[in-house]
Parts: sequence; structure tokens; C-alpha cells
Amino acid sequence: MTTAAIAPRQWRKPPLIKRAWLRWALGLSAVVYLALAVGTIDVNWTRLWEGLPRGARFFAAFFPPNFTGRWHDISDGILESLYMTVASAAIGIAISIPVGLGAAKNVAPGVVYYFCRGILALSRSFQEIILAIFFVKLFGFGPFAGLVTLSFATIGFYGKLLAEDIEDTDPSPAEAVRATGAGWLQWINYGVQPQVMPRMIGLALYRFDINFRESAVVGIVGAGGIGATLDTAFNRYEFDSAAAILLIIIAIVMLVEYSSGYVRRWVQ
Repeated sequence: MTTAAIAPRQWRKPPLIKRAWLRWALGLSAVVYLALAVGTIDVNWTRLWEGLPRGARFFAAFFPPNFTGRWHDISDGILESLYMTVASAAIGIAISIPVGLGAAKNVAPGVVYYFCRGILALSRSFQEIILAIFFVKLFGFGPFAGLVTLSFATIGFYGKLLAEDIEDTDPSPAEAVRATGAGWLQWINYGVQPQVMPRMIGLALYRFDINFRESAVVGIVGAGGIGATLDTAFNRYEFDSAAAILLIIIAIVMLVEYSSGYVRRWVQ
């Protein structure tokens, strides 16, 4: 047999579902379900078509952005959001560290584990806007309600990821530290902390980014920050000022994003 007669074989990744008829049936079912779901949406296509010119005029009102007309209010709102963001990130992360340690099954006893997991579940059960409405009712309008909202949300986000990272650590360094007779705090500090620190720094910066964006959302319900200024601009039909606020928010988020990438590379 010559080598030319041997057909070359090429490896192919096996499908997730081996049976072809089952793959086709699931795909067809998904298409039918999507068509039925879209069909249940009551869309007035005539009104949508007639609203396109109004939408075009609405977006045209954003240009050119007006940075000077209400710069005092915009700068105050941005600074208030930054204060809320930094303070809530610091407070939330400071509380998240012991809660995250307690929520890691490989370092915490059972009672502490389930208690801390309950705290994380409670913190993650509600969106920031729901929490903001509750805390505004509780503490009144102003940035303090926003600070408590973002801090509470940070606990659920940061604590859960910290607990999962601790559970995924390599047990060998921790066991080596414990074999030397180290105490629990020394075991955590020298056996666990070096493995999770680079990711935790990156997540802290990511949470800072999230808190700043959420400060623009919670401000709409009266929790302070740039969101309140943005809502006022829309209510007054000052769309050029609203465009300036949105551009500033985008610029700050992009700055934090690039900075966090640089810091993660520097730490690693």
C-alpha cells in the first residue's frame, strides 16, 4: 500500500451532544421557543416607525456636549461619586476579607462557613438600585445612602470571589507552613495570602470601577453622586449637559480600566 493511498486524518473536537438527531431537535426547539417568545411581545411597529424621527432629534440634542453650562454642578457630582466610590470600596473590601475567609470551606469551621455564606447570599440577593431605594428610605436622600448601598454590594461581590479563590488555592504551601508549627493567622498570611493577593488587587480595582458606574445609577433614586446631576439634567431637558456628564463617566471608567490592567501586570 502506497503512502498516497492513505488519507490524512484530522482531529476534530467531539460535539457536546453526540447524537445528531438530539442536537437538531434541541436547536429546532430553541428556534421555535425564541419565535414564540418574540411573538408574545406586544410591539406597536407603527408607533416605533413613527418614533424614529423623534429619536433622531433626541440624540441630536446631545451634540455638542456642554461642559461649561453647569460645570459647577457636574464637578460637584463627579467628586461626590468619587468620594462614594473610594469610601465604599475601602469599607466593603475591609469587611469582605474576614467574611470571605469565613466563607472558604478549606479554612473555616462549619458554623462560621455557613454563617458567612449566608451573609454573602444576602448581599448578592438584591441589585444596587433596590438597595439604594431601601437605604434612601432608611437614611434619607444624600450620598450616605449611596455609600451604604455600594459598601453592602461590595461585600457580596468581593467576599464571594475571595472565598472561591481561597478554596482553589494549592494546599501544598499552606500545609508546609502549618507543618512548621505556625498559628492560624501565620498560616493564612504565609500559606494562603500570597496565592490570592494578585487577583484580589485586580478585583479591588474592578470593584472600584463597578462602584463608580453604580454611583451614577443609585443617584437617580436620590442616593447622591453624579447620577443625581444626570437625572436633573434630563428632567430639565438639558441634553447637552447630560452628554457632557456621560462622556466624563466614560472617560473615568476607561481610565480605571487601563490603570487596573497595568496594576495587575505589575503585581503579577
